[in-house]
Amino acid sequence: MTKAVYLNPLGTAPAQGLYSHVGVARAGNVAYIAGQLAVGPQGEVVGKCDFAAQFAQVFANLGDVLNGMGADFNNVVKFTTYLVHSQDIDQFMVLRRQLFPTLFATSTYPPNTLLIIDRLVKEEFVIEVEAIATIPDLG
Repeated sequence: MTKAVYLNPLGTAPAQGLYSHVGVARAGNVAYIAGQLAVGPQGEVVGKCDFAAQFAQVFANLGDVLNGMGADFNNVVKFTTYLVHSQDIDQFMVLRRQLFPTLFATSTYPPNTLLIIDRLVKEEFVIEVEAIATIPDLG
């Protein structure tokens, strides 16, 4: 299975953070991974209204989903991130800058669309991240 490939085509404006303009799935099946929330193994909300704790749990949960499909973060083609508070954008960027080098094989990262929304499924949640990834044939 080929990992995702990230591109910044010639002539495009610089990315405004740790992401690339394009993610390409060159082989394998494509999985659309539901938005992951800060939910612990017993179904509890982790880090109620604590952005850093929820960020860590969300990416841990994404890692668990990817691993469960025989993939890892290098298979991610694109992220979509939902934040409840625009005040968390700077902290999101800092935490991502610290975490991503530990998750990805290179310093080139998947595209990410960042949205600020009114709320998530429960008031306690402050971040949700969904992903598109290539995975091995599960058939």
